[in-house]
Amino acid sequence: MKSYIIEGGKKLEGDVKVSGSKNASLPIIASCILNGNITKLYNVPNIRDTQITLKILRLLGCKIKKNSGKIEINSKNMTGKEIPEELMREMRSTVILAGAILGRFKEVTFSYPGGCDIGSRPIDLHLSSFKKLGIQIEEESGFIHCICDKIIGNDINLDFPSVGATENIILASVYAEGTTTITNAAMEPEIVDLANCLNKMGAKVEGAGTNEIKITGVKKLKPISYGIMPDRIEAGTLLCITAATGGNVKLLNVCSEHLVPVIHKLQEAGCNITISKNDIIIKAPRRLKPVEIKTMPYPGFPTDLQQVFGAMLTIAKGTSVIVENIFENRYKYMTELKRMGAKVTIEGKTAVIKGVKKLSCASVQSPDLRGGAALVLAGLTAKGKTKISHIEYILRGYEKLEEKLTKLGASIVLEEGE
Repeated sequence: MKSYIIEGGKKLEGDVKVSGSKNASLPIIASCILNGNITKLYNVPNIRDTQITLKILRLLGCKIKKNSGKIEINSKNMTGKEIPEELMREMRSTVILAGAILGRFKEVTFSYPGGCDIGSRPIDLHLSSFKKLGIQIEEESGFIHCICDKIIGNDINLDFPSVGATENIILASVYAEGTTTITNAAMEPEIVDLANCLNKMGAKVEGAGTNEIKITGVKKLKPISYGIMPDRIEAGTLLCITAATGGNVKLLNVCSEHLVPVIHKLQEAGCNITISKNDIIIKAPRRLKPVEIKTMPYPGFPTDLQQVFGAMLTIAKGTSVIVENIFENRYKYMTELKRMGAKVTIEGKTAVIKGVKKLSCASVQSPDLRGGAALVLAGLTAKGKTKISHIEYILRGYEKLEEKLTKLGASIVLEEGE
């Protein structure tokens, strides 16, 4: 079991490059199934989630070559149509492979996905959407089997703007007969990146980034090269860590348009932020001001940054309020922060945070991916040495986080366990 050992109290200073997006990489890797050819992807983060996804593709018959951030995927001889159960349980995003396999082979078998325990994330929207595309679904002993003779375009209205369901519908509809229209679609930048990649292959996806997406079926896709967008959640995490440590950092390879609500809240907290084409410079105040945030689907404040922001606000001067509107279990990290001296009261969806001058070191456990990042932030601000265990969650979503933070002056060591 791996751990982070952190000695807090050091200001972060310098330049740091943001990695490619985890949440864009996974559906784009899945899309490589569809062209039945070679796809070269650039700026792919080398993290646990992408490693698992690529392992599944290999097991299904794809040939994969890796060289730093470049990955070449050849799906020409892929024949597998069943996603391995043990890998499906490791992360929720594996369900995105179902839409791509369906799109190409008109058949797929998979089990219910795993991942972080941050609340109810049913795949009902995925399955009901598949049914509307003419796909028959059978469930037995925890496995889901989807099959059809052909996929038929249809109008699909999502009850909730689910990112995963939107992506799965797009992937399944690329070769459909006719047109599929998704209303109340998710509008995240990662969906735009997926659509741009598919359109470069020759697909016809219109409206990505809006709440209505139209997919017109095509007969064939071609081999391409494509660069993954920067990771806006990693960028937001680094901004919050800099703010909490009183630092001065320049983020490279970042799209500020994807972080508008986060930047506004950091400015409200007293940070000085300068934005240029692909860079963001953040200068933190001596002490942060309290703020109120409410998580919402994009373009609102991202739920994936609620935890990191919450940890940052534990040392703000005054009382902050967070309302979590997306996932009901996303406050588990607060239990660990209380061990470090945070003053937090939680009632339902709302967390009230009374800022303290400084957190104290402690031994804590990462409850999930973003909660783990929140504890890293807390450890970097705390007095003394903090040990964070179960960091496998963190390694799922952040590429070389300890190396990037060390480069900026932090004292953080990855410790290999037994």
